[in-house]
Amino acid sequence: MSKFSQKMKILLNGIIKENPVLVLVLGTCPTLATSTSMKNGLAMGIAATFVLLGSNIVISLLKKVIPSKVRIPCYIVVIAGFVSVIEMLMKAFASDLYNTLGIFIPLIVVNCIILGRAEMFASKNSVLDSALDGIGMGLGFTCALGVMGFIRELFGAGTILGFNVLPEGIPPISIMKMAPGGFLVFGLLIALVNKLTKSKAIKKKEFGCANCPSKGACASAGKGV
Repeated sequence: MSKFSQKMKILLNGIIKENPVLVLVLGTCPTLATSTSMKNGLAMGIAATFVLLGSNIVISLLKKVIPSKVRIPCYIVVIAGFVSVIEMLMKAFASDLYNTLGIFIPLIVVNCIILGRAEMFASKNSVLDSALDGIGMGLGFTCALGVMGFIRELFGAGTILGFNVLPEGIPPISIMKMAPGGFLVFGLLIALVNKLTKSKAIKKKEFGCANCPSKGACASAGKGV
């Protein structure tokens, strides 16, 4: 495989194969809360992409400097710095959108997608690869929120990005703007991705003693009995 193909694989990995929302099922809380409309979903996705890209680059640059024992607190400090930047930018240039998204912007700091990519990828790979991973995962997150927001806004309010698209004779399905509607759309999209990829995107893990991280301790305890 050529270097270009490897880079493209990293970039595209987060869109379908390892989509953070629809495959890895991470970041479910902001996904369900901010996907009530397409505009909110896309805004949340773009904000998270900015933080993903910035934090992945910085953590990859500092991976040899950060002590392993305090790496998680250090990652959170880096992520919090980028969240503060995007929060101030949104307050200055998109205050209405910032007020709509509310607490979910500062909560990007503890978003498991961003912290997970910092721990699993950025801390082990080059700056370029980490940047591509951040962009890919961010695009996957944004696409998932955008599609969910599109469906929920269309059926829940009859609009797309605030513009009426459904005839007046078709009443909106109010439940689509509520939590049950979010879970319904979320589950259907996961099933669709699973179907389109023929379950290849979903990584199935075997459960049992062989895969348990505490099997060593159990074995030691068993010998003392």
